[in-house]
Amino acid sequence: EVQLEESGGGSVQVGGSLTLSCAASGYVDINYCMGFFRQWSDTEREGIAHIDIDGVTYYGDSVQGRFTISKDQVENTLTLQMNDLKPEDTATYYCAAGDCYGGSWIGKPPLWGKGTLVTVSS
Repeated sequence: EVQLEESGGGSVQVGGSLTLSCAASGYVDINYCMGFFRQWSDTEREGIAHIDIDGVTYYGDSVQGRFTISKDQVENTLTLQMNDLKPEDTATYYCAAGDCYGGSWIGKPPLWGKGTLVTVSS
């Protein structure tokens, strides 16, 4: 069974940086996109960044220019470099894998990590 596990969450000051990682145990479908979602409180879970099967990256407007997503194909590891963090970035971040087309996920990704909390304080 394929499992995803995030790491790297924590507390950081405004303007600081954090690096989130997502490690896959087992092999993620080669045709799956991988990315990160985030959710705070009872708000809707928001897709913020993903990378498609060709290695093309996509970002939500709220993180464009500040976050960078990358994938190590050999290690099946996803990395989200988060810079210039803002209080609004505070959320639980979830790694996910599933189908996407361009900048959009197709339905709900079937694979999810348990989440890692990021707290950005003023």
